[in-house]
Amino acid sequence: MNAPVDVSFFARAAKPLTSYRKYWAARFGTAKFLPTSRQEMEALGWDSCDIVIVTGDAYVDHPSFGMAVIGRMLEAQGFRVGIIAQPDWQSAEPFKALGKPNLFFGVTAGNMDSMINRYTADRKIRSDDAYTPGDVGGSRPDRAAIVYSQRCKEAWNDVPIVLGGIEGSLRRIAHYDYWQDKVRRSIVVDSKCDLLLYGNAERAIVEIAHRLAAREPVHQIDDVRGTAYVRRETPEGWFEIDSTSVDEPGRVEAHVNPYLMVSDQAKANGASCAREDEAEAVAKAAEVAGSPAAAAAAAAVVNPAIKPLQFVPNPALQGRGKTKVPPRDRSVIRLPSYEQVRADPVLYAHANRVLHLETNPGNARALVQAHGEGTTARDVWINPPPIPLTTAEMDHVFDLPYARSPHPRYADENGSHDGATKIPAWEMIRFSVNIMRGCFGGCTFCSITEHEGRIIQSRSEDSIIKEVEAIRDSVKGVTGTNSDRGGPTANMYRIGCKSPEIEAACRKPSCVYPGICQNLNTNHDPLIKIYRRARALRGIKKILIGSGLRYDLAVQSPEYVKELVQHHVGGYLKIAPEHTEQGPLSKMMKPGIGSYDKFKQMFEKYSAEAGKKQYLIPYFIAAHPGTSDEDMMNLAIWLKKNGFRADQVQTFYPSPMATATTMYHSNRNPLRKITRESETVDIVRGEKRRRLHKAFLRYHDANNWPLLREALKAMGRADLIGNGKHHLIPTWQPLTDGGYTSARRKNSTSAPATKTAKAAPSVKLPMVKPSKGRILTQHTGLPPRDTGSGRPSAKPAGGKPSARKVR
Repeated sequence: MNAPVDVSFFARAAKPLTSYRKYWAARFGTAKFLPTSRQEMEALGWDSCDIVIVTGDAYVDHPSFGMAVIGRMLEAQGFRVGIIAQPDWQSAEPFKALGKPNLFFGVTAGNMDSMINRYTADRKIRSDDAYTPGDVGGSRPDRAAIVYSQRCKEAWNDVPIVLGGIEGSLRRIAHYDYWQDKVRRSIVVDSKCDLLLYGNAERAIVEIAHRLAAREPVHQIDDVRGTAYVRRETPEGWFEIDSTSVDEPGRVEAHVNPYLMVSDQAKANGASCAREDEAEAVAKAAEVAGSPAAAAAAAAVVNPAIKPLQFVPNPALQGRGKTKVPPRDRSVIRLPSYEQVRADPVLYAHANRVLHLETNPGNARALVQAHGEGTTARDVWINPPPIPLTTAEMDHVFDLPYARSPHPRYADENGSHDGATKIPAWEMIRFSVNIMRGCFGGCTFCSITEHEGRIIQSRSEDSIIKEVEAIRDSVKGVTGTNSDRGGPTANMYRIGCKSPEIEAACRKPSCVYPGICQNLNTNHDPLIKIYRRARALRGIKKILIGSGLRYDLAVQSPEYVKELVQHHVGGYLKIAPEHTEQGPLSKMMKPGIGSYDKFKQMFEKYSAEAGKKQYLIPYFIAAHPGTSDEDMMNLAIWLKKNGFRADQVQTFYPSPMATATTMYHSNRNPLRKITRESETVDIVRGEKRRRLHKAFLRYHDANNWPLLREALKAMGRADLIGNGKHHLIPTWQPLTDGGYTSARRKNSTSAPATKTAKAAPSVKLPMVKPSKGRILTQHTGLPPRDTGSGRPSAKPAGGKPSARKVR
């Protein structure tokens, strides 16, 4: 399976996905859609399901949706797989809809963490859900993975539960929960699942399914990479490395020689014992006075022939007796227990740092964390990460027979998915192609790396072109425009480490911070070739790039930037500098604003050469750990100087297990060694300060001017208040209601009524709706995007739901 075009030359010790003997049920063939009801099962000739997948998303049979990938992967192995999508969790009955599964329940909260899907960064309930028909919120419970697992156990207690998805991945150890503002236990303990699969789970789920089908008890499946489970003690043959403390040992006192007198001990410590010294002096004086020979002997010079013994090492014994480092594949690191990290933020930061250092499949060791004390004590054991898929295996996963549309049960009365029952997440990726997985950027606020890993897994060129042709020929509503060609990042396709030895040994959290690693291959030629080949296909009018661009990597290849700018930008290109100041950027592990300026010059140069008027859309984050009020003020000044007016504001969102979340909870910087005296981080807490940081991003919004005036005066920067072009905000104040209307109007909040408002009724500024054919982008004042579709578009093209960044 190791195709010669693999980016990573990682030694794949894993069994290839296509090498398993198919299960006997393969004789039933392939289903157009995996069944979601008994009637659909009967139409396929099934009397039962081998595996039932429970998911918090609507069932969309597309390779960007986790339940479809795992379901089709298991179907290809010969198993009968059913889907229970967004069940009513108030009782166990909906979980019995497909009958008792023969092997196991597969449980996932969906493509997004259910808490992030349900709540805004300000902990307000969202009224929409992009993964639900009609964009209606409330179709899944909070902490869906736990609730679904418990209901499955209620339905059939003897059926194993295999938990997966990003919600499980980000909660595999004790983790800080932003919504409850406390440290929660590992999801393995709370959900009572038999196995947790973290990361991309194709390799693990296939092995587990075949072993369960061979009647192997689930509690004996403890050696699969990328899994976590509960065990009572460390088995024999493992070397346990204790990392439960960051406390340095104190001063080590020397052992006392039992033959030394008290005075000798005192002298050794730089002191004296007065009584013994006095007695010794009297005795010596008496001896000298009574014996002349003794006096002469006392005054004699020491014989120079007498020398001390010297010991030299025996060359034949060199190296013997030294402590040997235990083999990594039989080593397990014991993290601080749940009780320790819950009570001590410093130990929490230490545990998080160790976890992130043990993420390279080439050198990662197993981790174990105790939960509970006494008779209730048990360990959560986390095996090393899964081995990345080869290019041939990636092709196999994406070439499975997906229907590439939502299940027919979601269609409206006209049999269409474009009306009231439209699923926005599917609409977003409907005409896009995922070409790779993984991200080596290491942004501390993002959860992609913790889930998909840092090693890039790329598809072959032929597989990608085959999917482009399939979309053109079979997807309803196609107009000849592809909305994206990317993945978690737009331009990491077939980019990786130059050396397999270095790649397997590296423990750096990022390949591009603080600068691009000298061992990183930055060749964009394979990506340029795919762009050109896809663009030349019959019926393909335009290919847009909607995934986020890593611009500091792109500037290494001017030819790529030229190709991108002149052929694959529909008016706007989104990039994410995130900030302009070094303080927050160093905590985000993002490049300086100079990289943005360099890319901007290239972007404008190549746009002008092509005769196009195109715009960069920079994204910024407010209230990120390490951001001071002065940093946000300087960012606001930069925004005004460059003519940007942010319409949608992204506030830092502490997602479980992210490095930036650890900073938020512990006030420590886990990018460096954690000690009791290690670097502290400025954390933006409290509603007032978070509102201030958002207000700086929206300096042009009159509702924010009173807050900004107060803050600028307190910061000693009243010089920025005035009515000139060089001022940030004016001195005058229009009548407003103090509310904020975002582009997502459903989630907007109006300011509460005040006494002042009663005295002088405010005037609510009407929201300016985009005219037909215009798109409300992140920045106001820009012309509509050219999608190439020939018809008005309601949303910007691009952005895969599976690769959505958590901020």
